[in-house]
Amino acid sequence: MKALVNLLLKNDYIYQSLNEIDKKTLGSRKKIDIYEGVDTKSYYAAIFVLVQKSRFLRKNADDLEALLEKLKIVQDHNYKKKLLIYQMPLCSKAKEQMKQDGWILINGSV
Repeated sequence: MKALVNLLLKNDYIYQSLNEIDKKTLGSRKKIDIYEGVDTKSYYAAIFVLVQKSRFLRKNADDLEALLEKLKIVQDHNYKKKLLIYQMPLCSKAKEQMKQDGWILINGSV
């Protein structure tokens, strides 16, 4: 958790509270960590931390968007910011699609 907070601070994202969401409540078995953060302006942010060896493809972006929709229903929030912290190669088409959908992408391996 401390590494996540330091990475967010390094990229100028400050959150008053940061809570981990259990993947089982969303019905997901993916190897992903999901956090819900509240920033200083009381806006909610969904933070997804994804570490994998294989390339992140466009179909993975669609799966992540579907997981976000489930999170909105379960938590009953409409998230102002959507962050993806990744440590893997990212397909250019997936990166472009996620930026169009309003995702903020942070490379966690740097």
